[in-house]
Amino acid sequence: MSSEVHVFLRRLGAASLAHPGGTLLAHLDRVQRRLAGWGARPALQAAGLCHACYGTDGFPATLLPPDRRGELAALIGEEAEAIVYTYGSCDRGASYPSLAEPASPLRDRFTGRVVIPGPRMRRDFAELTAANELDLACHDAEFRERWGPQLLQLFTRLRPLLSPAAWDDVVRGL
Repeated sequence: MSSEVHVFLRRLGAASLAHPGGTLLAHLDRVQRRLAGWGARPALQAAGLCHACYGTDGFPATLLPPDRRGELAALIGEEAEAIVYTYGSCDRGASYPSLAEPASPLRDRFTGRVVIPGPRMRRDFAELTAANELDLACHDAEFRERWGPQLLQLFTRLRPLLSPAAWDDVVRGL
């Protein structure tokens, strides 16, 4: 599946889009590998490889508009695509403050809807967020200097949602 996904991401422009540490595609690969190193299941790894397809609240470039979700789901599976959509659609300002609380809502920045993700999605979201932000911190000293303390506070709050491997990486990386 990975080679098909890479072809898809290249076709969408990920290999030519600048991103800290090289290109967006290089970043996506590193996030996927970090998740694999933490022992993440295949659906979360696939989501890591595609997490920026719809853009994010922190990275506005869009490879694929959300109205084409079916294309991505056909390629990586519905579970992985749902993680990608949740990650890309999250209004961070509205959602991050209470993310660790079991019944806290996520606000969809595309639709304005509020959803309450289940425990697995909440853990997946936290792990993907950690993998993404740690990659940025590792490849951009200015980013780490500016955002590292706030990210450490965020991940400290999210620690109950993070795997031990992810938490160890957070402590080392931030």
